[in-house]
Amino acid sequence: MAVNTMSSVLPRTGPACPNARLALFAIRRMGAHGLADARASYALFTTFGEGFRRPLMLTRTMMADIAAHSSMPVSIAPCCCGRMTASEHALLTILARVEVAPDQARWLMQDLLGHRNVDGVLASAAALAAAFADEGRPVTA
Repeated sequence: MAVNTMSSVLPRTGPACPNARLALFAIRRMGAHGLADARASYALFTTFGEGFRRPLMLTRTMMADIAAHSSMPVSIAPCCCGRMTASEHALLTILARVEVAPDQARWLMQDLLGHRNVDGVLASAAALAAAFADEGRPVTA
């Protein structure tokens, strides 16, 4: 009989980068409570100030694209967890590498979504990563 431990269900530690933690929080809130989640919006507003709309809109866009195009489940943990699922780790790695290592980001996105046609979702992730970076808060892995 296999026993699920915390490290098997949530194999990765939480991100050290505060910008990655913010992105993860928004992803978790929107994944669990919908794209219009007020707490995700408020977290982005308090962090980005007047420039919050672009990261908010692009987080929503990326989450909607992932939901529409994934052929397999993308697991997310509750917001209070200090550890990450493999899917969350892959998504944050994609956000960190989409500009500097696009081939790696593409392969990770293909694995995450379960198929090879990931151009639209990858473009959403690239736009979100650029929005964070343009506001002086790049997501790093």
